[in-house]
Amino acid sequence: MNLRRSATALGGAALLVITAAPAVLAEDPPPAPEELYGEGDPSFDGVWRQSLALLAQDTSGYTPAPEAVEWLAGQQCEDGSFLSFRADTGVPCEDVTAADTNATALAVQALAAVGGQDEAVAAADEWLRSMQNEDGGWGYSPGGATDSNSTAVVIGALAAAGQDPDGVRRDDASPYEALAALQLGCEADQEERGAFAWQPDETTGDLFANPASTVDAVLAAYGSGLVVSPDVEGDPVPVSPLDCGDEDGDEDTPDTEGEDAEDSTEENGEDESGGREPTAGQSAAAGAAHLAALLAEGDNHLVSSLPGAEDQPDFGGTSKAVLALAAGGHGDAVRGPLEWLEANHTAWDGLESSPAALGQLVLAAHAGGADPADFGGTDLIGQLNALGPAPEQDEDGAADGAGEEENEEATGSGVLLWILGLGLLAGVVIGVLLTQRRKKRDS
Repeated sequence: MNLRRSATALGGAALLVITAAPAVLAEDPPPAPEELYGEGDPSFDGVWRQSLALLAQDTSGYTPAPEAVEWLAGQQCEDGSFLSFRADTGVPCEDVTAADTNATALAVQALAAVGGQDEAVAAADEWLRSMQNEDGGWGYSPGGATDSNSTAVVIGALAAAGQDPDGVRRDDASPYEALAALQLGCEADQEERGAFAWQPDETTGDLFANPASTVDAVLAAYGSGLVVSPDVEGDPVPVSPLDCGDEDGDEDTPDTEGEDAEDSTEENGEDESGGREPTAGQSAAAGAAHLAALLAEGDNHLVSSLPGAEDQPDFGGTSKAVLALAAGGHGDAVRGPLEWLEANHTAWDGLESSPAALGQLVLAAHAGGADPADFGGTDLIGQLNALGPAPEQDEDGAADGAGEEENEEATGSGVLLWILGLGLLAGVVIGVLLTQRRKKRDS
């Protein structure tokens, strides 16, 4: 197992940003600019962590500081791409191989969310399209082989930019088809069906289940980026494992020949040759079921491991699992990992000083309908805001769900006082004045 495949077990695309970077480290790392969130070496994650910080602030009812947005937009190269970090933006991006599809895609999501950056978003969108591989997916670097994590974050960028990812094709192959090609199907053991691999094995071409890749791919297969709006009205959608027509884990697949072939193809996502090619919806549903099973097996959290090291709780992977399951409307499956994060997030090493980690938790809280200002007793958004330029809180207060209970209590108290006042003055209750809540923002 090579280094990059091992690394994906720790944190998906976010960690790939670091592990896929050049191995030579600067003796004196560049200082973090004042406009950038966090004080750590920004060489390999500057754009990534800034994008997460801005996304988290925007979903929490804050307007990011103009200088923070300008810093991120200023990192863009002339061709529309982003590097992981540019210490001197006055120097042109001449080495095209240093471009980073993951950083570019997440920057698109952030800049599209905060608004006012249409030109930057359009240029990055065009560059990402130009880097699409023949199989419909993307690799970490330009021209690199397709991997599920990179393809997933680009799908999120396309959606954020107002594109239909299924319509972004190369040689008639879509990003969803690229993901489906990396998903383990009915030929795999039952406990691995629906999981995604990072890439096929370099020697055999076999697919091996990768939890970090599964988290990112499920989120993308539902057509979502890292901002997932909580579903507070609809009924929870149960997870549904891939139906292979067998109960004992053998490799039998539904018959695709004869008069029932057309119905079988429609129900099971098979192509005319009988090969299994799940649709985006089938890929997402099967992946979500596998992910929910992993979480249940791990006491509501994912674990990370490297050869020779003890298994550790994967906080980043678990927080993104909340996003993935919430994107599919799987509210019942979201509840357990969200509660686990609320109870255990303080054990996440370096959390308080990490804009990326805090940002991910804020987005998970948002997706699960929790309050990022009081997440298991922690003010996540307050800690994040303290790591960089202070944002401006929107007049309406926190966004989507945050502080909702407090607003309801305040509304109830105001109505009661109004009624009592009228009763004292006139002795007659003339009605209840309803407080108009602001409309929910669709992140």
